[in-house]
Amino acid sequence: MTNNVAILGGAALPVGKWQGSSEDETQHLEHELLAKLVMDAMEDAGLEKSDISSLIFTLPRPYTQQKYFATFMANYLNLPCDGLVMEVLGNGMTPALAFQTAVDQVTLGRAKVALALGINFESATSSYDHMMSSMRATGDVDFHTPFGFTPISWYAMDAVRYIHEFGSSREELASVAVKNRAHAMHNPIAQYRKPMSLDDVLAQRPIVDPLGLFEVPGRADGAVCVVVADEDVAKATGKSYARIRGAGFYHEGAHQINETPNDMIAFGSARRAGEKAYAQAGMSAKDIDFAELYAPCTIVEVLVSEALDLVARGEGGQMAAAGETSVGGRIPICTSGGLQSRGHPAYVTALYSYIEVLDQFRNRAGGRQVEGAGIGMTSAELGNYNAALVHILEAVQ
Repeated sequence: MTNNVAILGGAALPVGKWQGSSEDETQHLEHELLAKLVMDAMEDAGLEKSDISSLIFTLPRPYTQQKYFATFMANYLNLPCDGLVMEVLGNGMTPALAFQTAVDQVTLGRAKVALALGINFESATSSYDHMMSSMRATGDVDFHTPFGFTPISWYAMDAVRYIHEFGSSREELASVAVKNRAHAMHNPIAQYRKPMSLDDVLAQRPIVDPLGLFEVPGRADGAVCVVVADEDVAKATGKSYARIRGAGFYHEGAHQINETPNDMIAFGSARRAGEKAYAQAGMSAKDIDFAELYAPCTIVEVLVSEALDLVARGEGGQMAAAGETSVGGRIPICTSGGLQSRGHPAYVTALYSYIEVLDQFRNRAGGRQVEGAGIGMTSAELGNYNAALVHILEAVQ
């Protein structure tokens, strides 16, 4: 990675319930909502629609009626492209892979401006249909799926092991959810914004022990468009932007739970990906001002923050409880509100992270603003962080 690629603009739908049921008189149409975001993002970037060369979409949920969504959207936008028009799939990493593909288009000189974009509609789909689809995607159909082994189950296993190994507690882990809600209260596109205390979190019904309702993500709809551009294009607009300094990817060759005995809470793929990103950026964890991490559950935020050296191994829970990962603390994490409060429309979730980075760099994050935000980090995962994609970004004013 060189320093010649920028995030220049973006737009996002507030996370919530947008998908209608077949009985509803009025429906929100996915292509109409996404097309408006494209125009809003281009305005935010100070560019024209005709500047776009590539459209890199996240693959829509299987419930989307319009198939081959990417070429349909190119038609709906009346937008000829000489770069790429394509869809990307990689489970929770899908949006980050779409972003990286857009970055690659610019890095390789195949596009001056590329969009990473997508929409995730699922909230009106029955829980049964959604879970059957999710288990077949996230688990081994010969082993995990027949026994109903879901992502929340293995995250709960992580939590039990972490508490045992490092002397942490349910209260420490739950403080992550409290911290994220405090951030989300200041985020107008967050799904859940009502104030929440530690007692509120601990009082909720269990989902998979020791994780309760507020410590896991709810289902949600969302849509995002991120404008990626050659840095010369970015400079010519006169706008501030986020320069991509480093990226790192690692896949441990396992699908969700590694059948080879290992330290399942070390998040080795995140560590390897982070090391590559730091090396490419010429930085270390001490240079990071804030991090927007992909963490569906509270324990995941703790473990990935440790794997990326943002906090010391075994101290992630303590740091959250002490306020060190809150805005105003030593290393603010998930300033958007995270996946528990900002929301988790999975096939576009990671794109919201780049929106948050740009908001922080442009000093438009309001009550969640990190003072002097100049270097940001994002992460995305597959499975139990069996694979990770990490980006390091720098503010250019």
